[in-house]
Amino acid sequence: MVNVNINGIDIEVPEGTTILQAAKMLNIKIPTLCYNDDLPAWASCGICIVRLAGTPKMLRACTTKVAPGMKLITHDPEINKARRTVLELVLSNHPQDCLQCNRSGQCELQDLAMDFGLRSAPRFTQILKNQPTDDSYEEIVLDRNKCINCGRCVEACQLMQNVWAMEYTGRGDKTVIGPVAGSDLAHSPCIRCGQCAAHCPTGAITTHNKLEEVFDKVADPEITSVVSIAPSVRAAIGEEFGLPAGTLCTGKLYTALRMLGFKYIFDTNFAADLTIMEEGTELVTRLTKGGALPMFTSCCPGWVDYAEKNYHDLLPNLSSAKSPQQMQGAITKTYWAEKAGIDASKIFHLSVMPCTAKAYEARRDDNMKSSGYQDIDKVLTTRELASVIRQAGIDFVNLPESEADSPIGPYTGAATIFGATGGVMEAAVRTAYKLVTGNELGDVNYTPVRGLEGVKKAEVDLNGTKVKLAVIHQMGNVDAVVQEIRKAAEEGKERPFDFIEVMACKGGCVTGGGQPYGHNDDLRIKRAAALYQDDETHEIRCSHQNPLITKIYDEYFGQPNSEKSHHLLHTTYTKRDLYN
Repeated sequence: MVNVNINGIDIEVPEGTTILQAAKMLNIKIPTLCYNDDLPAWASCGICIVRLAGTPKMLRACTTKVAPGMKLITHDPEINKARRTVLELVLSNHPQDCLQCNRSGQCELQDLAMDFGLRSAPRFTQILKNQPTDDSYEEIVLDRNKCINCGRCVEACQLMQNVWAMEYTGRGDKTVIGPVAGSDLAHSPCIRCGQCAAHCPTGAITTHNKLEEVFDKVADPEITSVVSIAPSVRAAIGEEFGLPAGTLCTGKLYTALRMLGFKYIFDTNFAADLTIMEEGTELVTRLTKGGALPMFTSCCPGWVDYAEKNYHDLLPNLSSAKSPQQMQGAITKTYWAEKAGIDASKIFHLSVMPCTAKAYEARRDDNMKSSGYQDIDKVLTTRELASVIRQAGIDFVNLPESEADSPIGPYTGAATIFGATGGVMEAAVRTAYKLVTGNELGDVNYTPVRGLEGVKKAEVDLNGTKVKLAVIHQMGNVDAVVQEIRKAAEEGKERPFDFIEVMACKGGCVTGGGQPYGHNDDLRIKRAAALYQDDETHEIRCSHQNPLITKIYDEYFGQPNSEKSHHLLHTTYTKRDLYN
């Protein structure tokens, strides 16, 4: 432990603590711009400077570790003047079009400018980058003119995700951040995970969606409008309206969507239960009758995109089961449309997702038109749905709760934990145990796969059949496991794993690229806790016990992995070039 003094207050902190971290322990807020809890601090912006008491020496709080006996001043007129100057310099290279910016009201640079009272034109000559906007992807838009070169997107893309789609080009004041080799996003290794946008402090990287289309479709009397929401959306959207992190908003969401005018409210959690039946059956079949092992989950489109570009030899190992989003789209325009007597060609199906890659998944290939139409017509992120709700004048916080519509709305506890890392695996274990042994699992809380450890390993005993599991979240953690699998195969050793869950984003979908801003581990823990709470309050907590899942097989599919279910609920994968 190290004793330091900050602003006249003594505090004892662990050795290795930075000044920024020590100040937080005293509830002292040191302003930052390039710093983010998820990323290595590298002192790019200089706004977090503090002063050694009794000296003119300035230190950058985000990277400087405390030393015994250190006395620090975090705020005084000289420090504030220096910080203000740094902000003015940043603003002199930044467009002044805040009202038209996608991040207006949620921009860290805008917030700091307001905190420091910078309400007039900068005193430095304004010099803009004058770079073209990269909108080569429909899901993510890069506006380099709003980039402040903080480097967060590069660090997230390279260090967190191991994708390497973003880099620095040029030197000094000519430095530009963007796709590799000066290309555009569509010709880079980008997997559309959106973590660059989630970690960007300004409007330089945003999602782009024409929200007016939602209002137009819902108002069209010739259209049957349907909406379904992903598991993790319910645990995060409340933050957009000032509710505490981890507030479960399922019932309020259903009510808000009805007030928006949607005729039918479904839940992608129902399709998560369906996914477990298809994927679990596929795993058991591969284990008992043969097939490519280990089997990887396939519900994360960022991971599927990454595998199609980087792991061509492992594509047979991916589960052929579609994601819950795409299963929900397929059954809505087939099973449900037939039961409801509705023309599938007149259905507009909106999917609300925590993920920017889901919009790409919805139009990835013809497998996503298995109903004969586009299975999912439009995808909104959590942030975008919040914008739609605000535009409609809905007081979200004070809404009463309501229920989803049957028969493809009600879900089990197993489905809702899909949104947290390890949730798909835990849900699969609950049902796989039943499929293999014929008995129900005694304690359905399979905790070895929970938590934020980058790679979690476990072994489950299915009544004598031992299955080795791995759970990976954050794309940068995948390659070590893949190399372990390859090495074992090359050396003729027993495979290290049988079933592997992969989620592209740290923590899983709870902090996907389309969730409310401010990603850190505290948020991940609170949002995941809300999903586990939802699970525990459900009377039925295993996917195979959902009576409406049983009904859809009895009435429509016959059994999991049947010919009909393979047509509607399964997909194929394509080897693709990394830069095309």
